Amino acid sequence: MAKKKPCAKKRAHKKAVEKKIETVMSEFKDKTLNIGKSKKKVTNRKQAIAIALSESSKIGSKKKKRRK
Repeated sequence: MAKKKPCAKKRAHKKAVEKKIETVMSEFKDKTLNIGKSKKKVTNRKQAIAIALSESSKIGSKKKKRRK
């Protein structure tokens, strides 16, 4: 069986998530990534990845929620 191609909305969402992760990791490399709203800089790569994933998940949460 052939696999279905993802629809355009999913592809656009995936690109937006990839772009967000890319920007966060570049901030980490430039040492400008902060922990939350504090002035402390992120020094650990794993922590930077966690921040990138949490910020990218916020992109997907902007969808309308279904009413019950």
